[in-house]
Amino acid sequence: MNHLEYETSPYLLQHVNNPVDWYPWGDEALSRARDEDKPILVSIGYSACHWCHVMERESFEKEAVAQVMNENFVCIKVDREERPDVDAIYMDAVQAMGVQGGWPLNVFLMPDAKPFYGVTYLPPQNWVNLLGNIRDAFDEKRADLAQSAEGFAQELNHSDVDRYGLTDTEPLFSTDTLDALHRKVMVKADDEKGGTNRAPKFPMPVLWRFLLRYYAVSDQKLVTTKRALQQVTLTLDRMALGGIYDQLGGGFARYSTDTDWFAPHFEKMLYDNGQLLTLYAEAYALTKNPLYKHVVYQTIAFAQRELLSPDGGFYSALDADSEGIEGKFYTFTTPELQEALGDDFGWFADLYSIRDEGNWEHNRNILHRAGPRSVITDEAFAEHKGWTLADLNVRLDAAHIRLFRLRDERIRPGLDDKILCSWNGLMLKGLVTAYRTFGEPEFLTLALRLAFFLLKNMRDNCNGGRLWHTYKNGRAKQVGFLDDYAAVIDGLLALYQATFTESWLTEADQLAQYVLTNFSDDADELLFFTDKMGEDLIARRKELFDNVIPASNSMMAENLFTLSMLLDRPDYADRADRMMGRMQPLVEKNADYLANWAGLYALRTQPTAEIAIVGPDADRFRADLDAEFYPNKVICGTNNPDGKSDLPLLEQRGMIDGKTMVYVCYNRACQLPVTSVAEVWALLSR
Repeated sequence: MNHLEYETSPYLLQHVNNPVDWYPWGDEALSRARDEDKPILVSIGYSACHWCHVMERESFEKEAVAQVMNENFVCIKVDREERPDVDAIYMDAVQAMGVQGGWPLNVFLMPDAKPFYGVTYLPPQNWVNLLGNIRDAFDEKRADLAQSAEGFAQELNHSDVDRYGLTDTEPLFSTDTLDALHRKVMVKADDEKGGTNRAPKFPMPVLWRFLLRYYAVSDQKLVTTKRALQQVTLTLDRMALGGIYDQLGGGFARYSTDTDWFAPHFEKMLYDNGQLLTLYAEAYALTKNPLYKHVVYQTIAFAQRELLSPDGGFYSALDADSEGIEGKFYTFTTPELQEALGDDFGWFADLYSIRDEGNWEHNRNILHRAGPRSVITDEAFAEHKGWTLADLNVRLDAAHIRLFRLRDERIRPGLDDKILCSWNGLMLKGLVTAYRTFGEPEFLTLALRLAFFLLKNMRDNCNGGRLWHTYKNGRAKQVGFLDDYAAVIDGLLALYQATFTESWLTEADQLAQYVLTNFSDDADELLFFTDKMGEDLIARRKELFDNVIPASNSMMAENLFTLSMLLDRPDYADRADRMMGRMQPLVEKNADYLANWAGLYALRTQPTAEIAIVGPDADRFRADLDAEFYPNKVICGTNNPDGKSDLPLLEQRGMIDGKTMVYVCYNRACQLPVTSVAEVWALLSR
């Protein structure tokens, strides 16, 4: 065995029997490189990465290749999900070298850990040739490499604030600017097939949540506003009926390799599915489309069935491969379908575009209903067949059960069973949003269990209540990153507003205070970067740009704004607005890459409703309000008749004549209390 034996990362443990003398990232490997004056090879990937597995099989498992690696380099294996800080630094470095990033990411460093060259996947002979060339350059042109590495290190330490010319200015919230942000996003949208106009296509929930917020705060009679909603529903429809969605078991794959949402890269990631729960639940609250409800319920069932740990946290991912073949677990040959479905095969094949020779690779079929030009909805197909919708649903349920049982007997894709704090925070938000939209008690039970798990097992009460980043087999490790705090705080704030249990709000505030104390930059008090108590790497990054996961700084800005409303903390609101002001010029230029910032901007163009509910019907009133999409609000409440609470929004507020009262305020100015949800909507509509 190499030095990975005692690691908890499934990705690292996959390499424990490689002949390569892998080390985990840490002092032991870095000290050895300095002591022996050897270059370092850092190979970064993750357990569900298809090409990571391919490179391992072709190169890292081969004795001859390993011998070259071991003789010439100190070899370090990194799980990008466990060490996103290391991955981000060296990904930035490789891209600065002009290399397109991706995984596996193989970066060559000087003994002081400064990078000088990097590549992604290479076939074995090309890899061996590169290893020899790199070592020759290190021995013969050491000074040149050192100078290059120093230049890349300086570039990594160049502040994004300086790089983009961001200054400390007051934000200017206007509908004209918001319209411009909307246009920036829509330019990149595919108005025929949904998503963005490129392949591969990623779900990118942050983009479509921005458009939902834009729609909510804009004049909904305008053509541009209607088109924003149409783009969202087009995207959600085609994803839900495409191959990127598991039509039998629920849950979304990481991306579609084509523009039609047909052929996915079959790995399923917790962070995607957590965010998509929030997106589809919010879209249902607005549109009442039953397809979106189906997606939410089925995706939660998938996560509960295949990703939920006995402790209450959710595992990270399912692999794309099984039996060494990508997508084998999820796809079917036509003879398999014919045997399983019998007389039902004909209509089922029409619905899911099954072909005799297979509609995908290796004569296999991907179940999908999203073609190049249109999708096949239940309603349209039932009408085509002359069936009622109820008839079709009965037939579909029976066919799906048969195929699901057949699939369940197969060798399953690999499970990455580490539990990541940030991804579970996103899942917490998704579960709570689903509960607030649909009122399903089981969703709240899962959310509460997850929240208790996070605060019990992934918080270090011996060090100021800081969070841990990763957990497995009863062991938490790695000091938490900003996205861990941002995502968990977001989930806890949603959980408070769903339950009115004030301890969740207290926990969120305590985590926010830890961030303010330990993640702030002494030279720039606005934007956050890594914990000052964390490992000292060659650079400290500030995450500004939203990607498949929202940027941690954008999430924290929204968290601070929400906390300011619920706790009457003007200093929090000031910090959030100043963060937005710092970012506004960049957001205006690149809204499609800063969509979560744009979403916060959308909410700030209108006053945020502060809703306080007091009385025995507080939970019912809250449920009725949450059933409709109105994102620009915060809700607090209590069942106590006298409204007794330490929360400022509930002070001196109680029932009147024994009735549950609702108080609606804007900017600390309150309307007269009302006694029905209809009256609340009337106040909000003004």
